[in-house]
Amino acid sequence: MYAAVHTRPDGDSTVARLALTAAEYGFDGLVIRNHGDALSDYDRGAIADTYGIDVVDGVEIRADDPSRASGFVGNHRDRRTLVAVHGGDPEMNRFAVEQPAVDVLAHPLAGDGDIDHVTIKTAAENGVHLEWSLRDVLRTDGGQRVEALRNLRKLHDLLSEYDAPYVVSGDPSSHLQLRTPRDLLAVGEALDYATEWIETGLSAWGDIASRNRDRASDAFVEPGVRRGRDTESE
Repeated sequence: MYAAVHTRPDGDSTVARLALTAAEYGFDGLVIRNHGDALSDYDRGAIADTYGIDVVDGVEIRADDPSRASGFVGNHRDRRTLVAVHGGDPEMNRFAVEQPAVDVLAHPLAGDGDIDHVTIKTAAENGVHLEWSLRDVLRTDGGQRVEALRNLRKLHDLLSEYDAPYVVSGDPSSHLQLRTPRDLLAVGEALDYATEWIETGLSAWGDIASRNRDRASDAFVEPGVRRGRDTESE
């Protein structure tokens, strides 16, 4: 299972500090999802070796409109293992799910964001994962938490109905906000969601990274086609 996090300067903790905590908590990997205007400078391989945890170099694209977001997606796609789009705005939500180059639509129901069956079906067709974030459940209270719970139920039901891809996160911005996989599973269970459903979403971050790394390798030609010895010798 993987934790998807914001690190300094987008958050309050360094990549190394979050990697240490994530490894201690039993995560298999850490996705660095800083916004494009607040990227971290870190040695992915060195941190992975030091703490024994997979480190995924990701980005969460934040833009004022789809045309700018499209340019950012193109700029980052060949340089980042995982590309997410900062959602919430209905127009950005629609843009993100229509782009096969996008891996994750982040927090689609944040702010004034909304989704419907068309959004979900489009995401499923293009392989775009929607984020099911426990951030507001973990770190807000009162009416804001009630609204977050309502949104999670709506998103869960639509994802399940259309068998659409999704990821689960606590979306921490520091090592102090990071919760163990067991904690996140317990929160899900307390809200009456199946343990297997939460586990699948936490593991999906790693599945995306593995798929994209495979596609970036020299052996990959297209889905289902890989370069073998005979191909390489031609």
